Amino acid sequence: MYDFELIRPASLAEAIDALKDEDAQALGGGQTLIPTLKARLAMPSTLVCLSGLSEIVGICDGDDGRLCIGGATTHAQIARDATRFPALANLAGQIGDAAVRTRGTIGGSVANNDPSACYPAAVLACGAEICTPARTIPADDFFVGLFETALEEGEIITEVRFPVPARAAYAKFEQPASRFALVGVFVADFGGDVRVAVTGASGEGVFRWHEAEAALSRDFSPEALDGLAVDPDGMMSDPHGAADYRAHLIGVMTRRAVQQACAK
Repeated sequence: MYDFELIRPASLAEAIDALKDEDAQALGGGQTLIPTLKARLAMPSTLVCLSGLSEIVGICDGDDGRLCIGGATTHAQIARDATRFPALANLAGQIGDAAVRTRGTIGGSVANNDPSACYPAAVLACGAEICTPARTIPADDFFVGLFETALEEGEIITEVRFPVPARAAYAKFEQPASRFALVGVFVADFGGDVRVAVTGASGEGVFRWHEAEAALSRDFSPEALDGLAVDPDGMMSDPHGAADYRAHLIGVMTRRAVQQACAK
């Protein structure tokens, strides 16, 4: 590591003010940022710790029926809240190991937008809203590319608001060493309007599989996916899985997610 200043703001307002420093960076659970600092891939002079901000921790039901989750809420907290949105709780319970789930936060994961992270699939499949102190960003406009989002410098994710689908499921084929998704698919059925989001596969990051959405909107069953396939062009290829393998896994994981959703 190297010398830096750690600021622990007592309020969200203090955190926003601290992040106005051009070399300041927000620190959520630190599950990605700390290894990045150790590798000298980032060297901010100031870290602004968000984990102690009770204003952005917690899960509640919104007035519009959405499930509202504070940006500093940990994976473990979301995994334990299994009654209001079981598919999201199941997803959170599959992230990393117990230590990662205890420290990592939904806001940190969504802001980082790792191409193999789990939450972006749920956020995009549900058409969630990402809230900051200044604005609300629809999921379809939020994810820009690999590790890129619509967030401006210094913007903090204070809340993620999920419309809760009639039925949903997340199927993940994990890379066993990291437990990131080699391919993960979140399927959400809003009463005949189906959204399907894929993580871990594309070189452009999380994306919606529109052909599967159209087929499942007509017939929400595994059989509706018969004959559909994802073009391997543009899929990631690495020692863990070639592009055509990942493209094949998208179909397999989507079918499994639909099967899980139909069984509930």
